[in-house]
Formats: sequence, C-alpha cells, structure tokens
Amino acid sequence: MTTELNLENLAKSAKKASIVMASLSTETKNNALLAVAENINKNKSLILQENQKDLENAKILVEEGKLTQSLFNRLVLNDEKIDVMVQGIKDLVMLEDPVNKTQWAMELDEGLNLYRVSCPIGVIGVIFESRPEVVPQIASLAIKSSNAVILKGGSEANNSNQVLVDIINEALKGVSGFPENAINLIKTRHDVAEMLKMDDYIDLIIPRGSNSLVKHIQSNTKIPVLGHAEGICHVYVDEHADFAKAVKICVDSKIQYPSACNAVETILVHKNIAETFLPVLVKDLQDVGVTVKGDTTVKNIVSNVEAASEEDWSTEYLAPIISIRVVADLDAAIAHIEQYGSHHTDSIVTEHWSHAQRFLREVDSASVMVNASTQFADGFEYGLGAEIGISTDKLHARGPVGLEGLTTQKYVVLGDGSVRA
Repeated sequence: MTTELNLENLAKSAKKASIVMASLSTETKNNALLAVAENINKNKSLILQENQKDLENAKILVEEGKLTQSLFNRLVLNDEKIDVMVQGIKDLVMLEDPVNKTQWAMELDEGLNLYRVSCPIGVIGVIFESRPEVVPQIASLAIKSSNAVILKGGSEANNSNQVLVDIINEALKGVSGFPENAINLIKTRHDVAEMLKMDDYIDLIIPRGSNSLVKHIQSNTKIPVLGHAEGICHVYVDEHADFAKAVKICVDSKIQYPSACNAVETILVHKNIAETFLPVLVKDLQDVGVTVKGDTTVKNIVSNVEAASEEDWSTEYLAPIISIRVVADLDAAIAHIEQYGSHHTDSIVTEHWSHAQRFLREVDSASVMVNASTQFADGFEYGLGAEIGISTDKLHARGPVGLEGLTTQKYVVLGDGSVRA
C-alpha cells in the first residue's frame, strides 16, 4: 500500500469521524475532555521520558546549527507545562459549547422561520513547529468544537507528539459514542504534500510558523488556509507616556516568554523623550539579560548597544534580543509598524487618549493594545480556554483562535408546507 493511499484513507476516516462528531452532545464531549485530561496527568512520566528523547536529539541539531535555540526552548516539557496542559483541557469543559448555537432568527412568513446556527468546520489540518503542548491544546479544542484534526508537528518533536496523540486516543476509546480517527498525526513532509491534495476530505489548513511556511502552504493547496504567521510585535512609547509604565511594559513584553510569537521584537520611542527614557529602558533590559540593538540615534544616546541593521526591523528573534528605533512622531511609528510588522500584536504606551485612539484605529493588527504588554495576546489570557494559534489573517478568524474560530455557520429554514409560489 502506498503512502499516498494511506494518507487518503486517513483523511477519509477523519471525515467520517467529523460527521459523527457534529452530532455529539455537550456531555459526551465534556466527558471526552475530562478523560483526556486524566490520562495525560496519569502518564506524566511517560510524556517526559519521550520528550527527553527529543531534547537529546535536538541538542545535537542545535550544535550543528540545524535547529535554533528558540525552537529548542519551545520543545522543552516539564511538570509545570503538563499541569498547564491538563488545566487548559479542564477549563474547556467549563466553556459553552460553540456548536448548534442559534446566532439569530427571524420569521420569513407565517409558519416559515429562518435560523443562523453555528456548526463545526469538519476536518482541520494543523501544521506547527516544536511546542508539543500544542498537541493537547488543538486536540481538546477540536473535541469541544466537534471537529476532527490531522496534526503535523516538527520532526524535532516526533516522540513527544506521538506519545501525546497515543495518550489522547487511548482516553477517547473509553468514551461511549466518541468516534475513532478524530485525532490523527502525520510526521513527514511527504505526508504534508499529500495532505494538501485532500481537498475532498479536509476543510481547513492552519499552518503555524514563518511567513514562508504559510505562503508555501497557500500556494500548494486548494484547501482554504488560515495563516498563523510570525509575530513581529511592537511597543511604541509615545512622548506622553508614563516612563514607569513604559519600562515595565517593554521589559515584560520581551522577557515574560521571549520565544513566544507575542513577544515584542521592536520598541519604537518618540524622539522628544529619547534622551531621558532610553538610558533607563536599555539598562533595565540589559539587567535581565536582553541583548539590545539600536539605530544610530539610540547608539548616540546609549553607547553600549549593538547597531541595528535594516534586517533587524523585520526579524522575529524569539529570543532575549530586541531592536529599538527612535521615531519622529506617532505617524512615523504607525508607518514603521505597517512596513515591518506582521499584523500580530502591537501596543502603544501613552497618557494621551487621542493618540491611543489613533493607534487603535490605524494599526492593522489582530491585537492592538494601550498601556499593556504584548504578552497578553494569548488565548488563555483572553478567556478562550485555549487557542489553536494566533491568526494574522482577516478571514474567517483573527487573533487568538479558540472555540468560536473553529466553527462556521449554516442557515436552517423550518417550514410547514411552505412554497415560494
């Protein structure tokens, strides 16, 4: 049997599972989630054992320059991360079922009523790098939203991903009424290439990674693609900023989780405050181990920073590195973000409300913030329970994609012998 035939059978099976899942009760789905959470918690040691195999292989890849340190950091699992996995799944149990919700209704005629109702998308293919904790996040979101999934993680996390999928499916087998083949895993680039041909069975592809990955997927499939591209996030410190707030927000936006896609990569500082603000900001960043790069103006004010190149403004470091640029005004800050940003998350620090309002209106990003750390751009923080990723697209979902982003809609018409004539 060929690999292509195996992939087609897998996609067919996932499609059949998705049809059954569309009819599952909320109780059955919640029972499935609790079973998965319990089985993950019960198998902590096995998960860590398999993750250690990946880490040992990944260390060699880092030494050979074939894997970045930031991707290695994302690969690491520990007791705390597993506890977060388990709690995230349990949190989904408490959320409202996103499926079969009547969004609005109207009477078209006597005895003829129209309803718009939420429904699952069907089969979703998700392609992601490192971060094996993504596996239970996506699987649990799929369960609650009645979708089947086909997962493809990075090869560096093969052992971790496989054990997590095995543990999840073992738990689902014990849930009455839950279909087989709802949660699937593929491993090779060839598998991905074949999956992209399966537009008869797969309804949506979600690539989580670089712009080049997203564009490659979009160019090689007829399946709709929800792009989760890189996060080149900005904090703009306005001339009317509170300095204490600004320093705290800039530092947190970088160091809270440097390898996350919502970490700030470039700080823009208004020229009128640069002389007094930059020395404080740079010192606080360097004190927590952040490598600071700056444009010519920044280097003239604070000499002990590296020179930023043109490439730095469009670089997602995913590491404790940051670039700083001095800008003339709010217009220049917005123009910089439009030119170099990835439409992920951008924040302004200001006490000037009209400046804040302009930033919110004119910065075209999935999350736009005032006086807040970019690291809040996260499904858990937004109360979504979990996220399948951050979408930088405008359709059909944008920002952290949780349960609602994994549903679509259908129109239901209930008549009583109704005819147009």
